[in-house]
Amino acid sequence: MDIVNEETGSHGRYSTQVDGHTAEMTYSRSSPHLIIIDHTAVPDALRGKGVGQALAAHAIDEARNGGWKIIPLCPFMRAQAQRHADWQDVIQA
Repeated sequence: MDIVNEETGSHGRYSTQVDGHTAEMTYSRSSPHLIIIDHTAVPDALRGKGVGQALAAHAIDEARNGGWKIIPLCPFMRAQAQRHADWQDVIQA
């Protein structure tokens, strides 16, 4: 799955196109070392296909590679962070 990063100023998103549908995870950068993930949108046609999970895992990888932390305000991302103890190195409560 190809995930695209877009960032304009302090706002950004990770998005992917699957079967003609776009799924996205949006965030705000509050500092060079902290992002706040505030929304995840996965169309009904893509639910249950691991698309949201792929976006969340991508955000974790980006945080590790970039040396920043994530505040998961989005309910989906917060739930994923709670399920993955191995992500806690980049999650800030």
